[in-house]
Amino acid sequence: MEKKRIIVFSGAGMSAESGLNTFRDNGGLWENHRVEEVATPDAFRRNPSLVLEFYNMRYQQLKTAQPNSAHVAIASLEDNKETEVSVITQNVDDLHERAGSTNVLHLHGELTKCQSSGNPDFIADMPTEGIRLGDHCPQGYQLRPNVVWFGEAVPAMEKAATMLLDADYMLVVGTSLNVYPAAGLVDIAPRQSKIILVDPGEFGHINSRIHHIKKPATAGVSEAIEKILLNR
Repeated sequence: MEKKRIIVFSGAGMSAESGLNTFRDNGGLWENHRVEEVATPDAFRRNPSLVLEFYNMRYQQLKTAQPNSAHVAIASLEDNKETEVSVITQNVDDLHERAGSTNVLHLHGELTKCQSSGNPDFIADMPTEGIRLGDHCPQGYQLRPNVVWFGEAVPAMEKAATMLLDADYMLVVGTSLNVYPAAGLVDIAPRQSKIILVDPGEFGHINSRIHHIKKPATAGVSEAIEKILLNR
């Protein structure tokens, strides 16, 4: 029997249910910081200490967060012999991996890692206490979080698009499908593939191809998985 190829595409709403805040949920602010102050290349050039402090705080918060039932349900799909599951996530946390998912592509980088500000090929584990000003890669460049900031290219997009080409199902969880270029991935999924969106929001732009389960991830993912496994 040919396996069902399932691509899960997760966004900030999924991590929010594990207690991780998002800019969107806080009116564009996070700990009273605007996106432009802490999540852009210009911000890092202007005030690297503030940016590092902000991401170090996020990293420490992540250490105390736990995967929620939606993460666990998605990971458990890998135990089904009839499915082949890959996760594409906009989230920089490692909750999918900690829940047990083994094939995860991070579009926007990983908070558990750092990279060189002058050599993008140098990536290492995040130091236990976070990055300090003066922490350098072997080439002498300042270390920075291994995340894609606003205004930067998303290098994993091409790989994500390739992963979708033979998808039978696309399960979208916790994203409004308003953030591009990632939202454009829905348009890449094959015409014959079935798309299920799990998100409590109201989205007027959703087309008839998308089945919308208007529930939070922890309530709606199990329902979506049942539909997939039963071919509904």
